[in-house]
Amino acid sequence: MHNGSMNAIDQSYSAKPSHYFSGARHSLVAQLPHAPGATILEIGCGSGGTGALALETGKCGRYYGIEIEPVAAARAGAVLTEVLVGNVEIMKLPYEESSLDVIIISEVLEHLVDPWAVVARLVKLLKPSGIMVATSPNISHWRVIGALFTGRFDYSEIGVMDRTHLRWFTPASFRRMFTEAGFVVDRVGPSGGFGKAARTINLVTGGASEHLFCTQIALFGHRPA
Repeated sequence: MHNGSMNAIDQSYSAKPSHYFSGARHSLVAQLPHAPGATILEIGCGSGGTGALALETGKCGRYYGIEIEPVAAARAGAVLTEVLVGNVEIMKLPYEESSLDVIIISEVLEHLVDPWAVVARLVKLLKPSGIMVATSPNISHWRVIGALFTGRFDYSEIGVMDRTHLRWFTPASFRRMFTEAGFVVDRVGPSGGFGKAARTINLVTGGASEHLFCTQIALFGHRPA
């Protein structure tokens, strides 16, 4: 990609409010194994909240981060093992092949020009059976479909239609991106629970409508042994 285009993308994040880069993803950390000697890499680590929680709860002993926004990266550097500032699509990753136990890439892939290429690069960095955790907004949510039905495709500052998003995924296409890169996908589904009405509809349809009520896709996979 042209450097001017990349600079424009990088600068778009500087306009984001500070809370955009903060906060710990408790639900993701809770699902990681207790492994005080493990090494985790988070791409898009924000201000380091998720990594700090993982270190504090014994999910790893080393937590590396990559963050495109310099101010957030500086904050993360104060609580994580090491933080690199840069765009994962164009930077050289300094990690050895088969050196990482877990990679987390949450709410990042939708911002990339070629997320498929990035995912393909990451699989080799994991140890055999190493864990991949990824999340992304779900473009097949019923609210988005409803807006399209009325002819609207309106961007916003946050959420599924965040104006900095370049790519959109459904649960099925998100899974396919990882399987095509060589990952074994263990599960794909909503990152949070459903309300009563959504649970009832999903039950009646035998799970066929789950994608309509999933706001955020959560994927857990691993590198083949």
